Amino acid sequence: MIKPKGIDHIVLRTERYQQLIDFYCNVLGCKLELSKNRLGLTHLRAGNALIDIVDVNGKLGMLGGNAPDDKGNNIDHFCLQIALRGEQELQEYLHSRGVICGEFQDRYGAQGMGRSLYIKDLVGNNLELRFIV
Repeated sequence: MIKPKGIDHIVLRTERYQQLIDFYCNVLGCKLELSKNRLGLTHLRAGNALIDIVDVNGKLGMLGGNAPDDKGNNIDHFCLQIALRGEQELQEYLHSRGVICGEFQDRYGAQGMGRSLYIKDLVGNNLELRFIV
């Protein structure tokens, strides 16, 4: 019997490889864990999960076809659980980093109901940022 325990990793393909790595590290606080430059693959630590960034022009990325764009992303969205802080404080921080964000709402997720908002990363992927206690 399979019993999911959480998200292990997600994979995002992009033409803006280093810029997307910088966004996830410098804006969203992920940590560089491992780079496999010959493949065009970087693993970023996001709590107990990984976000893998793949260069569509790299060896691995070319296997997946064209890069995602505004009309064809690889995923609808993914949700990052983040530490509890003030809603306005988070929105102000995101705005100061040039990130357009939606409004906070109560939404259902893996930990039940909670407050979250949606943002887009710099290549158009939709993210939900969700407070956890």
